Amino acid sequence: MVVRLALLVGVAAALAAVPPPARAQGWPQRTVKLIVPLPPGTATDVTARLYGERLSARWGKSVVIENRPGPDAMVAVTSFVSGRDDHTLLFSFGGPITINPVLHEKLPYDPERDLVPIVSASDSFIAVAVTAALGVASMDDLVKRAKAEPGKLNWAATAGLPQFAFAGFQKSAGLDMTKVSYRDFTPAFQDVSEGRISVAATGLVTLLPLARAGKVRLLLVNNRTRSPAAPEIPTASEAGYPELAVDGFQGFFGWRDMPAELRQQIAVDVRAAAADPALGARLSSIGQAVRAGTTDDFVAMIEEQRAKIAAIARAIGLKPQP
Repeated sequence: MVVRLALLVGVAAALAAVPPPARAQGWPQRTVKLIVPLPPGTATDVTARLYGERLSARWGKSVVIENRPGPDAMVAVTSFVSGRDDHTLLFSFGGPITINPVLHEKLPYDPERDLVPIVSASDSFIAVAVTAALGVASMDDLVKRAKAEPGKLNWAATAGLPQFAFAGFQKSAGLDMTKVSYRDFTPAFQDVSEGRISVAATGLVTLLPLARAGKVRLLLVNNRTRSPAAPEIPTASEAGYPELAVDGFQGFFGWRDMPAELRQQIAVDVRAAAADPALGARLSSIGQAVRAGTTDDFVAMIEEQRAKIAAIARAIGLKPQP
């Protein structure tokens, strides 16, 4: 009995001495860099910095943010892939994997092999709003108005998910609305406020000040859950338009051939960082919500978004550019 007890104690001590899988590889050994495809001060940048601070404390190594803005996140992704650095991660929305393949015939990276999903970090809320001058109170009202006045209403959307979601919705609903394009979306907010644009589909946080000033009316958020920043606004599914549902998730991506155990351990660390209530409160203030699950959850999100974007591209007849 004494021998068995001693053996059990020895085994327990040995197991306790084994570090977590990623730590067994001594990672990180130095500063970790997060490449972000948007400029400083954007919601994606702020989210990356909030997680970076907490991961730095957990890892005992500095985490620095490198902003590499550029169209379709191409500059950031190319920098990340070509760097081949095992202490650099990409913090990005899903577009480089889900949207870029339908926009570009050739990419300077392999979306499936070069960008390895690790874990999601947050949801970025997207909304559909109408100018107050239109006198529309709901999505049903907008659809009825658009059908009654084909070609009369116009719309604008930021590139990426908002544009794809609203274009796909119009196709499925048989609506004829005129698209107005902006090189810089900033003037669109003034135009929708003053009634020159009928409908705007873009980030919720940028529309909230206009809604509170009575300039626009928010009809729905495209995400599957309501936004903590505007809980009174229904989701697309709640409003009766599930075809408009799409989540603007953001998360961490690793390099090609990233060790599976390291990938899992970083996911564990991100979930631990996400549990901080202060992080959740700060994300809510910039139109985000915490969303940190498992690696498998993140892969499933990406695949779902990829399939939806591809279906919309086919429906609207979008052809990749050479």
